[in-house]
Amino acid sequence: MITPMRVFVLLFNARTENEGIHTIQVGDRNKVLMFESEDDAARYALMLEAQDFPTPTVEAFDSEEIKEFCQSADYDWEIVPTDSGLAIPPEINLEETDWKPESEEDVAEETFPRNQNSPEKPELSDSELDSIRRKLEGLL
Repeated sequence: MITPMRVFVLLFNARTENEGIHTIQVGDRNKVLMFESEDDAARYALMLEAQDFPTPTVEAFDSEEIKEFCQSADYDWEIVPTDSGLAIPPEINLEETDWKPESEEDVAEETFPRNQNSPEKPELSDSELDSIRRKLEGLL
């Protein structure tokens, strides 16, 4: 028998009726990332936030519980091993999600595909980049 292990996933609107789990799209499939390390999950969450996602919450679950959820939702899953090299969110994100931001102000935070061909206008100001850099350094 396989012993279940504790993993960390990213949730939006955690513990609300409007809760959503973060997935990445691979082809036409949704995949849930299960991080072995809470720190790795937190770093990934910061990178999502830097891409203008609403801030996700890192939550611990039994891996079997997430696998059962994925099977019921017809999602794939992947375990991200500790220190396996930092997982990086995709450059292009879905414009619409199955869950909705908690407040109306958050609606403006929907994610749109990045335009890689316009280097003349930075996507983040220097102060925003410095803030993100400080957050990431604080995790080390």
